[in-house]
Amino acid sequence: MIERCREAFPVRMMCRCLRVSPSGYYVWRGRPLSQRARDNRRLLIRIKALHTESDGVLGSPRMWDALRYAGESCGLNRVARLMRCAGLQGIPQSKRWRKKGNGTRPGGVRNHLDRDFSAVQANTKWVTDITYIRTAEGWLYLCVVIDLHSSVVVGWSMSHRQETHLVLQAVLMALWQRSETGPVLLHSDRGCQFTSEEYQQFLKGHGLICSMSAVGSCADNAAAESFFGVMKRERVRRRHYLTRAEARADIFDYIECFYNAGKRHKIEQTNMQRLNFIEPSVKMG
Repeated sequence: MIERCREAFPVRMMCRCLRVSPSGYYVWRGRPLSQRARDNRRLLIRIKALHTESDGVLGSPRMWDALRYAGESCGLNRVARLMRCAGLQGIPQSKRWRKKGNGTRPGGVRNHLDRDFSAVQANTKWVTDITYIRTAEGWLYLCVVIDLHSSVVVGWSMSHRQETHLVLQAVLMALWQRSETGPVLLHSDRGCQFTSEEYQQFLKGHGLICSMSAVGSCADNAAAESFFGVMKRERVRRRHYLTRAEARADIFDYIECFYNAGKRHKIEQTNMQRLNFIEPSVKMG
């Protein structure tokens, strides 16, 4: 307090009123900053820079997440205290009671899959879903289409925006790789991308049967959720993506060079075992 008011009032008068010795005040004033104070000063500089970059929308919880993602070791209360002392605050969400409506299935669409994730033949049952991957540039959204017969990712697409076009690109890739022309059951949740008119018309135009999960039941699309969980455990959570381009390249490598390659190799081994089992029986006959 004496330091803040030293330009307005005599130092000795303030020391006398506050019962502080003048020598003690001057010793305190000339003392170098502690390591904690230096760390707080450095951390506050980063906080102010991030606050400015976000156009002043980051509050202490999101600021803490951003600092931790950038490699800083600090606590939430510490970040909140520094922001409060510096007069920094985010944009609070308006408190309005509103209920988010459930996704409504389009007319004639039901849960055809009914949690039966087995498929006797390839390209008869597909599942699709969207997940997000964090980068220093922002979110990268990934949509995949998985064949339940082999668990191979037959279609995928990535974008910085979560929109219907993201899903259509993934389904188109799956259609290009399909050699059969029979009907295919395509299962998804009730996201707005899947319930949109554009998506429904696209499925009808390509002979795909639309199937959708029940409300709030992630187990209805467990095959897609399981793939995302494995991918994030084996690859995404072990990386620190600085750019979306870096994340795209790494996700491409995981899907095509690691995950799909392993699944196809396993299928080839299974087919060879079946042939080795059938051939002796044929010779004996």
